[in-house]
Amino acid sequence: MAVLSRRVHATRGAGLARAVVAALALAIGAAAASGSAAPSRNDFENYVVRAMPQQEIEDLRLPAPELPDLSAFTEQAVMAKLKTAPRGRAGLRRLVDMIQFKEFAGSDGRLAEWARRQPTQPRAIYIEDGTVTPADLARQIDRQWFEETEPGVFVLRLPLIVAQGATLHIDSRTRDFRMSEERGAFLVNDGRLFITGSRLTAWREKDDAPARFRGERDFRPFLLSWGGTETYIVGSTVESLGYAAGKSYGVTISQYTPGTVRQMKRASPRAWILDSEFVDNWYGFYCYEADDLVLVRNVYRDNITYAIDPHDRSNRLIIAENDIYGTHKKHGLIISREVNNSWIFRNRAHHNGLSGIVIDRNCAHNVVADNTVFGNRADGITVYESSDNLLWNNHAVGNERHGIRVRNSQRLRLYNNHAIANGSSGIYGHIKDLSGTDRNLRMDPFSAEVSMIVFGGQLIYNESGPIAIDQPLSLELYDVGMLAPSRSSGLQMSGVIGKNQHTVLDILMRQKLPVVIEPAQGAGRGV
Repeated sequence: MAVLSRRVHATRGAGLARAVVAALALAIGAAAASGSAAPSRNDFENYVVRAMPQQEIEDLRLPAPELPDLSAFTEQAVMAKLKTAPRGRAGLRRLVDMIQFKEFAGSDGRLAEWARRQPTQPRAIYIEDGTVTPADLARQIDRQWFEETEPGVFVLRLPLIVAQGATLHIDSRTRDFRMSEERGAFLVNDGRLFITGSRLTAWREKDDAPARFRGERDFRPFLLSWGGTETYIVGSTVESLGYAAGKSYGVTISQYTPGTVRQMKRASPRAWILDSEFVDNWYGFYCYEADDLVLVRNVYRDNITYAIDPHDRSNRLIIAENDIYGTHKKHGLIISREVNNSWIFRNRAHHNGLSGIVIDRNCAHNVVADNTVFGNRADGITVYESSDNLLWNNHAVGNERHGIRVRNSQRLRLYNNHAIANGSSGIYGHIKDLSGTDRNLRMDPFSAEVSMIVFGGQLIYNESGPIAIDQPLSLELYDVGMLAPSRSSGLQMSGVIGKNQHTVLDILMRQKLPVVIEPAQGAGRGV
């Protein structure tokens, strides 16, 4: 490929693409003339490389995925769900008497946390029988527990429960709803919660400032909505919530934990989170066994561990048009453990501590489309142990590792994706033995496989080459642009593709047909 290298690196500007194609043709022709082209059957795990017959090409083509219409998710639609009557009432109850707090009264010692922070036996404010605003609470609760410290600014100094059948509306007349860190305040929704045009802040009273992150085990106030509830956050700011304790991560939407409060098992919780900003939270968002959640047009910046983290057995989530950046420890957006049938589209995930977007641990039938992921300290998009997902027209640019990374995942469809100037490969696929780890593959870890279709898109100027796939069960490539290699040696691919590079390029570039790569034994389409 020396001819290719010289042609690419001698060319700049608008003629680059034409020169690369011409150089590819020269390199392929020279290899064929010298008899050095790799045979179709090779010694790299005994793979077969072949051209797909013309009549099968139509089977590869897909229409653009149908994405949810976001026009229904507006402030007006949220306000239409709010019932202002009847007016509710609030009072004090012992914390240990309320089943909604059982999660925090177990063997982890958190009940002692509240006991230290309250001058009496741990109590909570309890809202029931209708709708309450912060102004209503201030009239009904003694100011030592809930106080309006200046017009529109309220400080909560006890845990607060919104009971079934009740609604708390933190409205636009509330400039800030502050939960005192020193007094152990937090907010649990077991009914309906609306935060509209306002702020929810974990507050450090002695500093008269938000409770900025100090350490992962240091208590900070949080928001938790249980099973069967509705939560709406629109046009608001949520700041400095959460720490590393169960269900206390920041903004959490969760079914009741099995075995802890089994008698409270209710329908999946629902939530719309729209046009809001989430800053300095342990997790900007976390859910567990939650269906039909909507996270649209939000900003998640400078959160600590994850910005958005939907988890176990959640379905039909819409995560769209969010700007996700500055996550300190880990990923911008990660779905994990059977988060299925969801849509992740038109998000920007950039400059996060690890990857921009991650699909992890048995998540299936998800559409990841039209996202832009750049400047992340690991991969742009990572898929771990998650089969049967579609990645469509995503742009992964300037990430420190791979543009798109796939591990132990089958039947992936990568269509019209663009990986540009990433620190390793444009697309990287590999298998890994995870025996002895806590990762549940639901398969023999030694039989983990990778299979995928890569159709269309551009893989440009990636440091380790455009694409590298180790030992795939099946790989199909078609109409993939591979331009401007960053290495002076020219276009280089590794893995099974690299071992058959001349044949692959001949089929793709000269014959203009899809390439099929599969093991010689038991060959068949794996995608």
